[in-house]
Amino acid sequence: MKLSLIYKTPVIFLCLFVCNSLFAQNNVLGGWNIFNYNYFFNKKVFLYGEVQARSQHIAADFFYHELKFGGGYYINDRTSVFLGFGNYETYTFPGDFKKPVTANEYRIWQQFITVNYVDRVRFEHRYRTEERWVNNDFSMRFRYRLFTFIPLNHKTLEANTVYIPLYDEVFFTNRSPYFLRNRVFGGIGYQFTKYISLHAGFIRQFDYRKSDDGSGKNYMQVQMIINGGHPGKEPRHSSSD
Repeated sequence: MKLSLIYKTPVIFLCLFVCNSLFAQNNVLGGWNIFNYNYFFNKKVFLYGEVQARSQHIAADFFYHELKFGGGYYINDRTSVFLGFGNYETYTFPGDFKKPVTANEYRIWQQFITVNYVDRVRFEHRYRTEERWVNNDFSMRFRYRLFTFIPLNHKTLEANTVYIPLYDEVFFTNRSPYFLRNRVFGGIGYQFTKYISLHAGFIRQFDYRKSDDGSGKNYMQVQMIINGGHPGKEPRHSSSD
């Protein structure tokens, strides 16, 4: 495979994905905002915190938020394990965080991440198991995400690098219908330093149901990642949703 094809294919994919998202039927573009902070005691051990807010429109009708924290350990530069805990609340629509709360969830999760490279392209494989209590009802969920980072103006994700982030994630559960959800994301990002990065793009989330064909929602997602302490040589992107 020619190297130029490796870089052109994601751009084509991103254009097709954005067009599909914009012209999807019965879909108003929502907002999905993420702030992620990791503190590294050294290049192996770190603590993690994250807040999210989602809205039915770009900046109106906020209906959902998350507050999460945890800790992780890098077995080596390309492999890590993680344990996290979070609270997730869904509010009444329409309105901004309008009560009553329709879903109150507490979640514990464990994850394993491994990374490989093809030329300059970084492939991140994330495997996650979740124990969920939604309105006091317990269930389990299993997730796999393939996240691709493609640096454009440098060979690695170093300071002052423009990159293309792409991912696809599938969700399964221990209850019928088992296959729950699919998320697809494509965007553009900038690595300011090894401590700070920002990316934005379009995400399509589709939920499957037994009773009908399911439902999808398109969002404009903006995410900032800050790594404090001593994160090592490479920027870290792994823990966030």
